[in-house]
Amino acid sequence: MKGFVVALVIALLFVLALLLGSRNEQLVTINYFVAQGEFRLPVVLASVFFAGFVLCWCFAIYHVGKLKYSLSRAQRRLQKLESGAKPRTDTTSVAVTESQTGEVKS
Repeated sequence: MKGFVVALVIALLFVLALLLGSRNEQLVTINYFVAQGEFRLPVVLASVFFAGFVLCWCFAIYHVGKLKYSLSRAQRRLQKLESGAKPRTDTTSVAVTESQTGEVKS
C-alpha cells in the first residue's frame, strides 16, 4: 500500500510538471543514430523522466522478487531441517553444571 501511495504522488507530480512545462514552447533537436528530430522541451523532459521511472521500477521489482524467492527457499529449508531434527536430551547443561561445581556424580 505504501508503494502505491508513493507511486501515486510521483505520478501527480509528473502531471503537475507537464502542466507547468506546457507553456514552454522551446524546440530542441535530438540526434538519433540515423535521423534527427525536433521536439518541444517539456515533451522530451517528460519522456526521459517517465522512461527512467519505468526502468527503475523494473529493476526494483526484479530485486524484490529475487529476495522474496531467496527468503521462501530459506524458509522451506528451515522447515525441512526442523521437521527432520530428532529431539535430543539436554546433556550439555548437565555437564556444564557438574564441571562448575566440581562434583562428579556416578
